[in-house]
Amino acid sequence: MERVLTVGLDGSPESLAAAHWAADEAQRRKLTLRLLHAWPLLAPEPTAVPSEVDQNYWAKRLVHNAQTELQAHHPGLTVVGNLVADDAQDALIQAASESEMLVLGSRGLTPVESYFLGDISMSVVASAEGPVVLVRADKRAKRAEGSSASESGAAGGVVVGLKLHGPCNDLLEFAFTTAAARGVPLRAVHGRAIPIHAYAPWGVDHTVTQEIIQDAQKHLRQTLRPWCEKFPGVAVTDDIRLESPARVVVAAAERAELLIVGRRSHHAPAPRLGSVAQAAVHHARCPVAVIPHE
Repeated sequence: MERVLTVGLDGSPESLAAAHWAADEAQRRKLTLRLLHAWPLLAPEPTAVPSEVDQNYWAKRLVHNAQTELQAHHPGLTVVGNLVADDAQDALIQAASESEMLVLGSRGLTPVESYFLGDISMSVVASAEGPVVLVRADKRAKRAEGSSASESGAAGGVVVGLKLHGPCNDLLEFAFTTAAARGVPLRAVHGRAIPIHAYAPWGVDHTVTQEIIQDAQKHLRQTLRPWCEKFPGVAVTDDIRLESPARVVVAAAERAELLIVGRRSHHAPAPRLGSVAQAAVHHARCPVAVIPHE
């Protein structure tokens, strides 16, 4: 089966920005890029009719224009168009199950540049069986994407947020593969609230907090070790902070190319994201990848 990376197109500047990001990533990973436009009212494909009576003319033009623009920037990349007569949410969730990743555009609307996610995008992120990456048409996000070329160390590269309890192999496989494909460092971050027993009448007992940090760091390095051995070319740093996990992850991604967070796979009637993933998709400045895991 052909390995593909799918991007959802709806004609917005955000979806075109997502398509450009997806094209870059598909070229790095040597994948076929699929441009998906879904609309329930698409008519059956006519045999041969002029454009003025073709009910699918504008949908075809949307995909064709994007395909032409992307192939001009990536002449060696295979780009295919895909028009689907289906509900957009259902089509995107299905595409995620068939793709290495699904890429969607997001829109920053407020002074703090939070993500705007409509009902469709949020449901897709929370329900998809595979990785979903959110990209917005934002100048800062574009600068962040290229920041590693001029910035080395923790500020650039790829950031992955880890909980350190439960399996996280899917998350780490995606993180290490992405960092290796980009040739950038990987920063693994972990945050946890200060426990009650660390507080003393005079404030926080730093002996206790230091023990907590050292224990978490030991656990984190044990978790990372087999992946570091599998990807020896990826430079890895770790960062443990006694602070809200959501706040730690968002702050760590300030100048990253990509932030990677996980979410629990579930089949509940109303899928939802955890607090860390919610914070990431709403507040991180860079593209955000949400990876489902058990």
